[in-house]
Amino acid sequence: MREEMKKIPGVDKLLINEEMKELISVYGVELVTFSIRKVLKEIRENILAGEKAISLEAILTQIKNFCKSIGDKSLIEVVNGTGIVLHTNLGRALLGDHVLEELKSIVSNYSNLEFDLKTGRRGQRNSHISELMKFVTQAEDAVVVNNNAAAVMLILKTFAKGKEVIISRGELIEIGGSFRIPEIMKASGCKMIEVGATNRTKLSDYENAITKNTTLIFKAHKSNYYIDGFTEEVELSELTDLAKKHGLLFVYDLGSGLLRKPTGLPLENEPDVRSSLQSGCDIVSFSGDKLLGGPQAGIIAGKSDLIQKIAKDPMMRALRVGKMTIAALSAVMRFYLNDEDLLTKVPIFEMLNRKKKDLQKLAEKLIIELEKLNIRSEIIESKAQCGGGTLPQLKINSLAVKIIHEGNRNYAKKLHKKLLELDKPILGILREGDLLFDVLTIKEKEIEYIAESMNLIMN
Repeated sequence: MREEMKKIPGVDKLLINEEMKELISVYGVELVTFSIRKVLKEIRENILAGEKAISLEAILTQIKNFCKSIGDKSLIEVVNGTGIVLHTNLGRALLGDHVLEELKSIVSNYSNLEFDLKTGRRGQRNSHISELMKFVTQAEDAVVVNNNAAAVMLILKTFAKGKEVIISRGELIEIGGSFRIPEIMKASGCKMIEVGATNRTKLSDYENAITKNTTLIFKAHKSNYYIDGFTEEVELSELTDLAKKHGLLFVYDLGSGLLRKPTGLPLENEPDVRSSLQSGCDIVSFSGDKLLGGPQAGIIAGKSDLIQKIAKDPMMRALRVGKMTIAALSAVMRFYLNDEDLLTKVPIFEMLNRKKKDLQKLAEKLIIELEKLNIRSEIIESKAQCGGGTLPQLKINSLAVKIIHEGNRNYAKKLHKKLLELDKPILGILREGDLLFDVLTIKEKEIEYIAESMNLIMN
């Protein structure tokens, strides 16, 4: 063991190595030194555990990899060939070039984020979005926080801390990443009262649960799953009437965030914010990066006196959003003033609005590019999804390009893995031993890159 330990080079010796000097020019001496010490420590521990010392070349490789794991960016562009428009793991809604152009000037310059240009005094950041949000949703007022889970927690903390909140058992949903409605309610300090059954909840279930300690009726939209068959749930209008009858607040966690329904899109059965407020909801909360098509945010819209109380809560400062979110949300919201802009400038709606001929054109272009490189493929029918915890029942008719290969089922898996190892990874679909690319979520400018990447990994 002592002999093996002697084979480990010192930190000073490694720092004057030519390869390490090159690494220092990229990452700086502090990070390289830190990486050397971490790698050498791990080697010593391995030797103490009975392993042999590794070669100098292997040590240098480990140091380089450790430096890269810290110094290189890990959040990178990915090509989405899955056909899932709002892919949660890939960042949900795309903002698009029109929004990015607007963000440039805000990010690279000073702005009037909290400065009132009319009075020359301090202003409110929410003022840049509230009037627009009020107009589009027809709400009396609205505020923005950093995500919808925060919105729900803030609402409950403001109005129901230490009090009872009634919710249907069929709506105790998991939002994603193990965040669940019961846990959010517990964190907000309220007492959750479950009513009804998983598949059926009646108006009488809510009414029978009301006590002198009840302050709020809460409804959560089942946006990321659905129950079919022997089911029943209470309409919004019935719950709003019940809440008014007993002097309670009615809060609707809409989640998916469809502001209103653009014509021509498959969104007929999805509840929207404007209609929900018109049905009598006191407060509606929803996400910014789902069917709204904007950045990650949680929007709280509803009656003015209630929204103002939320805005004055001390937690509002902890949950508020920054200038980039406000600028991006404002840019996307303005597209809602014109359906043509909404369908052409908001990427998720542009994708959902793609016609069969548009998909055919994209698929044929990918086929042609692959053929140029002697890669065999064919166009097949596919079922795409909206995704992102929205419209779980909706299956969108789409087209996919299937790679034809002579290998076994594991060959497609290998190709799939290699595509994820690229500098700009490509995420395709593995289905029944085949590798597919659903063109619904592929940009035309990405097609040539997909073909070239396939050629690279197959040869």
